[in-house]
Amino acid sequence: MPPDLESLRLLVLVGELGSLGRAAGELGIAQPSASKRLSTLERHLGLVLVDRGRRGSVLTPAGVVVTERARRVLDEVAGLVEGARALRSAREAELRVAASMTVAEHLAPGWIAELRRTRPDLRVGLRVTNSETVVGLVRDGAVDLGFVEAPGPLPGLSSRKAAADRLALVVAPGHPWSRRRRPLTPAELAATPLVMRERGSGTRDTLDQALPDACAPALELGSTTAVRGAVVAGVAPAVLSALAVSVDLAEGRLVEVPVALDLRRVLRAVWPAGRRLVGPAAELLAVATRRGQSRA
Repeated sequence: MPPDLESLRLLVLVGELGSLGRAAGELGIAQPSASKRLSTLERHLGLVLVDRGRRGSVLTPAGVVVTERARRVLDEVAGLVEGARALRSAREAELRVAASMTVAEHLAPGWIAELRRTRPDLRVGLRVTNSETVVGLVRDGAVDLGFVEAPGPLPGLSSRKAAADRLALVVAPGHPWSRRRRPLTPAELAATPLVMRERGSGTRDTLDQALPDACAPALELGSTTAVRGAVVAGVAPAVLSALAVSVDLAEGRLVEVPVALDLRRVLRAVWPAGRRLVGPAAELLAVATRRGQSRA
């Protein structure tokens, strides 16, 4: 059997202090226990390591060689422990998050700000992309936690509701629908070319699920900001997150059109299935859930 680390520490201390009793005291063990441990070490190695005399304990020539090697082993172990501690500290001080655009632009900054009030040294990296890409980043382990708006099952991932949202049909003030009071029917909406997000975005997936027979889009764009700008310019109507257009509606740049369609949706946090969230990722999810409940 290889020698245990405590026996090696004892041997090194005997060499440094010249006394088995003082070495035992340094380790906080009784001298008889130290003597027994040292004898066991000598038996395992098949060498006499210490000459025990009336004036103290002195390393034998073999003991000097073994002690030097034992010191290197202990230094390596100390380096391993320190390295692991540093890695753990770095892990606890970093949080990698990916979020769909609606979440990233309108919710995640507030969640992260609240988390950093209690953990000011926490470094957070936020990747902003569409829901499909967020799911891929989480599955690949590239981020610790993701937030998506996509409906439907997510194989291989655990999820939890983080917030609620709804989609709103919006037009420019000069559009004929801007004065409409009767809700638009799903068939009317499906027959109208819209400005849409790209496939893979949560907003597009929700709309495709609600209107499976929708006609081809008038224009397809890669960000909510671009879609909103196209609607304001009068290109065509669009269905966007109410969070994303709330200021435009309040200031009159856009008008919401009533539609006889339930476009409410859940914004979810996602992480690999079978893994328990801990540390900053769990704390951020707790913040998001609490703030989501307060908005409900």
